[in-house]
Amino acid sequence: MSTTTSQSASHAFMSHRGLLATLIIIAVILLDQILKIWVKTNFYINEDYEIASWFHLHFIENNGMAFGMEIGPKIFLTFFRLILAGALIWALWKLRKMPTVKTGFLVCLALIVAGAIGNIIDCVFYGVVFNNPYPPAVATLFPPEGGYGTLFHGRVVDMFYFPLFSFTWPAWIPGVGGQQFLFFQPVFNLADAAISCGMIAALIFYPRQLTIPTPSSSTSRNEENENS
Repeated sequence: MSTTTSQSASHAFMSHRGLLATLIIIAVILLDQILKIWVKTNFYINEDYEIASWFHLHFIENNGMAFGMEIGPKIFLTFFRLILAGALIWALWKLRKMPTVKTGFLVCLALIVAGAIGNIIDCVFYGVVFNNPYPPAVATLFPPEGGYGTLFHGRVVDMFYFPLFSFTWPAWIPGVGGQQFLFFQPVFNLADAAISCGMIAALIFYPRQLTIPTPSSSTSRNEENENS
């Protein structure tokens, strides 16, 4: 195979990897937003719908990060998400061209980027495009009276609830004895799931990819391999 043909094949492969990552990001964002808008406009706040004993749709909203955690002022969290998403997109754009980076690792990054953008959309726009009526009324998209908040002050919509099992701690255990324990308590959304799956898969299957070699180190490694 000639050098030109090899370079063309390599360029096509890198382009396909970039397209794959882009499609994953678009698909996850669309599914996440469709589900959130459906829940927001069909469920009142704290409404619970049992699909199975271990799987509920439970509509809540939160001001914080993944799984309802709240760390710091709302506006700072929103801008932190924006900066983080921008950095991840830049990294994904650069890494797609590096042959030492596995395609699976790019998929993990794409899931993380998509999840971050999905929750950013809630934080930035939902306060403007949705109202927030008292239960049992449900929210309206683009209400004539305006939204419940301002730009960058929207709340993240969560709906997945998995109460897989529960038990009562033995009375002799200090601090928690006699208390009920439920796993899994946090309510989350598809964006949270994408972020978590992307991070866990990257840590389990691609730990070496988390320290990407620089072009100079890659060149040195190739030279060592040729001389050995």
